[in-house]
Amino acid sequence: MTPLGILISIMAVMGAMTMDGGNPGSLIKVSSLLLVVGGSLGASMAGFEVRRLKTIPKALLKVLKPGKGPNIRETIDALLAMAKEARSNPLVLEELETDDSFMKKGIQLIISTSDPERVHELMAAEINGLRVRHQAATKFFADMAGFSPTFGILGTIIGLIGVLGQLSSPGKLGPAIAAAFTATLWGVLLANAVWLPISNKLKRVSEEEVTYREMVIEGLLTMQLNASTTELRDRLDAFLAPSERGDSATRANGGEAPDAAA
Repeated sequence: MTPLGILISIMAVMGAMTMDGGNPGSLIKVSSLLLVVGGSLGASMAGFEVRRLKTIPKALLKVLKPGKGPNIRETIDALLAMAKEARSNPLVLEELETDDSFMKKGIQLIISTSDPERVHELMAAEINGLRVRHQAATKFFADMAGFSPTFGILGTIIGLIGVLGQLSSPGKLGPAIAAAFTATLWGVLLANAVWLPISNKLKRVSEEEVTYREMVIEGLLTMQLNASTTELRDRLDAFLAPSERGDSATRANGGEAPDAAA
């Protein structure tokens, strides 16, 4: 939805300008766009290390072409089924196959480490590392949003300096002033319609992935303590919206209502 939202925002500006009798084509000024985008990009890059900048293209691609995010409800069902099998056959965890590298690492830890606090520390370190990586991309586009209006104003100032050199030709002042202010418009527009939405989307994606991993940790640690299926389900259901909790509990019990004595 991010590309669509950006497109709607830009089209709204163009539509409003058309309704007021303006010409949207007059906004297409290459020099203004070059100054705003290039200046914001350069200033943002100046505040980052090269190793952090390498993650930006991948993060941008993730926003523009989002893949399937973590499905918390399906993961809860999988953890409940895993716990049910492990209670009757603890060795099943060693044979478990999963495509989730984070869950796989957690399972290996609860098998090899008997101290739940140690498991929590190691898994929490993984989450902190994830947060740091995600914050780099989020901050980069937030910085772009901060620099963009400033470079827009700078473009307008540059344009007005050129206007002052044409005071002897009053007929040229109007178009020249209008062209000068296109830089400010693009600076504000790109900041609020492009860079900030991308930054906010990356922040929300990061929050979803962190929540997912925290739920996996909660499930695995509860499983390691050999808690009942009911306790495990109650803990995991806390990560679901109230309207989804009944569905999760029902599926975990083979399509029947959950048994309070489980």
